[in-house]
Amino acid sequence: MDSCASLIAEHPYRLPPLQAASSRRRTLAVGLIGPGRVGSVLLAQLRAAQERLAREAGLELKLCGVAASRRMWLDCDDPELNAQHDAQTWRPADLDQFAAHVRGEGQRHAMLIDCSASDMVASQYPYWLASGLHVVTPSKLASSGPLSRWQSIRAASQYGGRFRYEATVCAGLPVVQTLRDLLDTGDQLLSVEGMFSGTLAWLCCQYDGQRPFSALLREAHALGYTEPDPRDDLSGMDVARKLVILAREAGWPLSLHDVAVESLVPAELAEVPVEEFMARLEQLDAPMAQRLAAAQAAQGVLRHVASLDCDGRARVGLHALPAAHAFAHTRLTDNIVQFRTQRYRDNPLLVQGPGAGPEVTAAGVFADLLRIAESLEVRA
Repeated sequence: MDSCASLIAEHPYRLPPLQAASSRRRTLAVGLIGPGRVGSVLLAQLRAAQERLAREAGLELKLCGVAASRRMWLDCDDPELNAQHDAQTWRPADLDQFAAHVRGEGQRHAMLIDCSASDMVASQYPYWLASGLHVVTPSKLASSGPLSRWQSIRAASQYGGRFRYEATVCAGLPVVQTLRDLLDTGDQLLSVEGMFSGTLAWLCCQYDGQRPFSALLREAHALGYTEPDPRDDLSGMDVARKLVILAREAGWPLSLHDVAVESLVPAELAEVPVEEFMARLEQLDAPMAQRLAAAQAAQGVLRHVASLDCDGRARVGLHALPAAHAFAHTRLTDNIVQFRTQRYRDNPLLVQGPGAGPEVTAAGVFADLLRIAESLEVRA
């Protein structure tokens, strides 16, 4: 018998029995606001995982209601809510009543998931968090909106309700969590640089001068890569919001007006109806061709990049990057984020992958739900 086996024989150690799932069972009441593209996919993901989570993690997810802009669906009206995919019994929407119903009468754990794009809904976060409700969202409105509201949300989350918003930046990629882990372990953020728009990443990767930029934009629109109004992508404001979110996560009180944003929309097309804008896309071709030619003349590539440094300078726009740059090798709608910190000063930390689509966005929201659930105490 070898020494290791002998030691075990002389001092047998018995592992404690695994704690039964029933003894550590937790119930999380969930209400979803905004059953649109992301919300409906998330509902399907939650339902598909319910049995596995109850069996393996002792976590019972109880869907208590779904609220749209004008109506809501509560499990008290329809006991089969958790087993159905489409609403059967609706009542007029009332956010206060909806939140109260999800919270319940006792001390149960409860969460609201906001998949809407409503500023009015985002304005309720401080009150929900202060009441003990957890809030998870892929909406950028709260985290990049008025600084005073963001500060109210952070203060309210000290009362028990937790606020998570991973999917606001690069959908399901662990960007916010990565930054949070760096900071929580004592690292210091020096700069952030990234390609935060899947739409603009696709356009830049496809645009090599063989086809006009307008033709590619029409293709992206037809494929559903752009917003219904492509100016929402081309303006750069959505990317600016993501930069603000990361800055605030790092403790820098940045607002949208602090970000220098280069819009790719010609001034004369900025305010016209979307139909007219789509009919006049060829006006984008000449300026974009000039930018591409300049990048190629320098043996580089054209990429849409957002950057933030430790002095608070934030910029969003097109850049000509060297062919050896990490951002020059992205694929399709990839997002990529580069963190330069004290620990990763010479070799920056990269997070890269698909940064758009309802499936990966919903998965990012689901992951936030699970992170909160992991911290919940067992309640009878």
